[in-house]
Amino acid sequence: MSGTLWLTAAGLVVLGYLVGSLSPSVFLGRILRGVDVRQHGSGNAGTTNAFRVLGVRLGLAVLFADLLKGVLPVLLARYLSTPLVTVFVAFACVAGHNYSIFLRGKGGKGVATGAGAAIAMMPIPMAFLIALYLLLLFTTRVVSVASIVCTVMLPITATLFHEPLPYIVVSCLMSLVVLCAHRANFRRLWRRQEPRVRFPWNRPATAESAELDGAAANDKAGREADTAGNPGRL
Repeated sequence: MSGTLWLTAAGLVVLGYLVGSLSPSVFLGRILRGVDVRQHGSGNAGTTNAFRVLGVRLGLAVLFADLLKGVLPVLLARYLSTPLVTVFVAFACVAGHNYSIFLRGKGGKGVATGAGAAIAMMPIPMAFLIALYLLLLFTTRVVSVASIVCTVMLPITATLFHEPLPYIVVSCLMSLVVLCAHRANFRRLWRRQEPRVRFPWNRPATAESAELDGAAANDKAGREADTAGNPGRL
């Protein structure tokens, strides 16, 4: 590449990192709620903790902004440069989100931003992964399960859809970064301590139903104890 192309490529990669480093969850939390999401919930500056700390509306705003952090720099790179430069920009967006220069090297876990970058590179495979993500989220109600499975599936899906080799390689690299950021989630999943999402249709039991369930359990325990003490009743 000529000197101009090298400068363009370097500028696009730096731009991708800087855009990825922006933190909508921290910004919106401070401006609109007066809270720092990093001091609440999981302490993470990503989309999931934004939903947990800031609520659904601001959580959706953070999700949309985090997606755009991956989509816009990658689309710009596709328009101005080569596929190889595009994949470096995509990786830089995820690296910026996870290791933000504005948050002293900390950040989120890269799922939404990585998804945005992947959507800009290969929209058809990502449509499949988004459907898989939603299916896993609604069936398991565990965000990390949906995120981890789809992260693992990203390079596999890119290969199955015969995407260009640079896109497959960067999919592998982005997946490694995202999986590394989920180390604590792996530990909680192993211990069965990972929290579940509560959707509107997953309403908690009322006090009356809980009391009835407790009474039924006590009655069952009493019958079992009585049976154990009087086996002739069987």
